[in-house]
Amino acid sequence: MDSIEKNTVPKINLLLVEDDANLSMVLRDFLEMSGYNCVVAADGKEGLKLFLKNPFDMCILDIMMPKMDGFTLAGEIRKKNPGIPIIFLTAKSLKEDRLKGFQQGCDDYITKPFSTEELSMRIKAILRRCMRLENADNKENGLRFIIGKYTFDVDNMQLSDNDKKQSLTRKEAALLKLLCEYKNRLLPRDMALNLLWGDADYFAGRSMDVFIARLRKYLKDDPHVAIINVHGTGFRLEVEESA
Repeated sequence: MDSIEKNTVPKINLLLVEDDANLSMVLRDFLEMSGYNCVVAADGKEGLKLFLKNPFDMCILDIMMPKMDGFTLAGEIRKKNPGIPIIFLTAKSLKEDRLKGFQQGCDDYITKPFSTEELSMRIKAILRRCMRLENADNKENGLRFIIGKYTFDVDNMQLSDNDKKQSLTRKEAALLKLLCEYKNRLLPRDMALNLLWGDADYFAGRSMDVFIARLRKYLKDDPHVAIINVHGTGFRLEVEESA
């Protein structure tokens, strides 16, 4: 009986793609000792094959890898599962590389060298944020927002306009949901950043700007809908109500 009860909580499945064999071994051992299931790949192509064959809860991807780099791999993973959390690992510390990582929709970015404790804290913070979003969706089962001529299905992360449907990533859906909850009111920038990115620093802010631009593109066909940037303060989803 005791052994059954100990195994009732499913483990988190992590995909680690890292071409440095020594670092990969150290990280895998640490993550498994921390209670995660960790599957390892040595390059991007191998990582993609493993991802397509197995269910994962999070991906940890090196950027500079042979055969397929981490950015390309992340793009392929997003095609299959838009909402899965992704952490990038890289030896590069250039601002442009960090921005590219966030623009790819990653949930976090860690520059080598880093401590295993730092990685553990980043993983836990992302999982907590994902859990909050999932719990909110479960409590609001069937929640839909009308945004001008669009219907936003929160549970299915889908924006539709008649027969046209746009699938959203987890972060796009979470951001649009926040904007809808504050419709025609100011959504404070720092609040959105801390809720969805877990930080309000420069890089998280630039990442959010990219997601705002994507949402504007999805909503552009309705002239009565606009996401307004209130400089230095936040955003406002303006929906002109019909008379």
